[in-house]
Amino acid sequence: MPRAGLSTAAVVERAAQMLDEPHSEGLNLAAVAESFGVRVPSLYKHVDGVAGLQRGVILLAKRSLTRAITQAAIGRSRDEAIIGIAVAYRGWALQHRGQYPLTMLPVAGEDPEEAEVAAAFLEVMNSVLAGYQLTGEDAVDGIRFLRAALHGFVSLETMGSFELPNSLERSFNRLVESITTALDSWGRP
Repeated sequence: MPRAGLSTAAVVERAAQMLDEPHSEGLNLAAVAESFGVRVPSLYKHVDGVAGLQRGVILLAKRSLTRAITQAAIGRSRDEAIIGIAVAYRGWALQHRGQYPLTMLPVAGEDPEEAEVAAAFLEVMNSVLAGYQLTGEDAVDGIRFLRAALHGFVSLETMGSFELPNSLERSFNRLVESITTALDSWGRP
């Protein structure tokens, strides 16, 4: 009989929360088990070791980030949608500093569930870029540009690499403004 509150979803969610804590030591079955007051073997009923736990957290993180940018894009188009996505993306990454790097991992092999999550993320991006008349290879370029710009800023920020005294908000807003300007010019005939 499984312990009350112990399920695959609960184990994965707890691991994700622990990963986001300051001074996290990464994904650790022993720490997750201890947080539930059980021994590590009890977790194997719910996750397939560290690899299964990592897969679960990757899926959870990618779904959560996709949900955040989707909500930010709903009812918006073009610049307004890009601004919404950018703010949501950055906000999610700052709230989930431990999970964020996992969202950047490529789809593992032939994992259909992870491929589905990746496709949902790309669908949001493609929908927003369609407002700039970017399709096909232009849309791929636009998605890569948008992701690279946001990831670069967010990665540096979450690692504490921005040490200059200037406002991060101002710098981020200028980055997003530059993204919308670039996308607007790409969409012109």
